[in-house]
Amino acid sequence: MHFESFSDFLAMGGYATYVWSAYGISFLAMLWILLSSVQKKRRLMAELKNKIAREQRIEDAKKLENTL
Repeated sequence: MHFESFSDFLAMGGYATYVWSAYGISFLAMLWILLSSVQKKRRLMAELKNKIAREQRIEDAKKLENTL
């Protein structure tokens, strides 16, 4: 599509409200997906670290119990 000027481009032939709100909503949705994915990864890594530490403590306790 060809526009005569930058302001015509921004007006989008009278459909600017629809077009720019669609872009805005899409951008916000992608940003939300990215941020929630990062948050979930951090939470999962913290849970995994805690699980590994707990399993190590259990293993150490069993070794100590066997030596007594």
